[in-house]
Amino acid sequence: MTVRNPAAPRPLDPAKFRDPATTARGERRASVAPAGLRTLWINTGTLCNIACANCYIESSPRNDALSYITAAEVAAYLDEAIGLREPLEEVGFTGGEPFMNPQLPAMLADVLARPGLSALVLTNAMQPMRRYAPDLLALRDRFGVDRLTIRVSLDHPDATPHDVERGEGSHAKTLEGLVWLAREGFRIHVAGRAGFGGDEVAMRAGFARLFADHAIPVDATDPVALMLFPEMDATADVPEITDACWGILHKSPDSVMCATTRMVVKRKGAARPAVVACTLLPYDPQFELGATLAEALRPVALNHPHCARFCVLGGAACSR
Repeated sequence: MTVRNPAAPRPLDPAKFRDPATTARGERRASVAPAGLRTLWINTGTLCNIACANCYIESSPRNDALSYITAAEVAAYLDEAIGLREPLEEVGFTGGEPFMNPQLPAMLADVLARPGLSALVLTNAMQPMRRYAPDLLALRDRFGVDRLTIRVSLDHPDATPHDVERGEGSHAKTLEGLVWLAREGFRIHVAGRAGFGGDEVAMRAGFARLFADHAIPVDATDPVALMLFPEMDATADVPEITDACWGILHKSPDSVMCATTRMVVKRKGAARPAVVACTLLPYDPQFELGATLAEALRPVALNHPHCARFCVLGGAACSR
């Protein structure tokens, strides 16, 4: 079984992604204007119970570059979104491992108590999540399951490639948590990684067998219920996106994640949280857009390899 493509990618041209207005060829760089905030992501902190080999945000048991955000801080942003009359539909929680943050259950309760909002939690479904099993069951019993989605990171249907990335035995532990969620009736999605080799059809077929074997109610043919994310390697070469690319690719800027999404982060030692363009770029200062949603709802220049590889060319998004 091929875990990774053995061919080394061509390194990124150092002249690329340097100027937010102009590409290396002197063409006007594409930007994305806000089209209404529909998904607000909350980074709960970069601490995680495991350290994955290729984690784009470098989460680990020791990385607290992004601190635990509080329920009160999250509530302030939700209140602001309502005050701005943004069409907010979904609040997503990512990390790190969100269940490392002890205030996550309170944040989820706040979101679900607000009419019209749904919540999405990205988790590895391991021990931190299981520790909050009573809280999750209480949320289920209070609010039902239709507006709370738990998206579990399971990189591959087979244990070997998953464990290469996330550590020996991690596949079994994640699968155990996934089975518990299914047994308790939670709404489940799964996130895999397309870069582990093999074509998408084969990957989805493998996941379908795994889900059937363990009575996990996830449709492996549904690209939202089972998201297969492209790899994110900021050192590998990728074309820059120009204004002309929208017509060439037959894509609309509104289809890109930063048109309808922002993420709140709390940097270690900072007095208050900040708002960044999207989930993929929490550290790059050019994508920090302000302290408030009002400040952050402005155009975003696609001046990073992730913008091209993941969002425009990869067609991926972290929410539905």
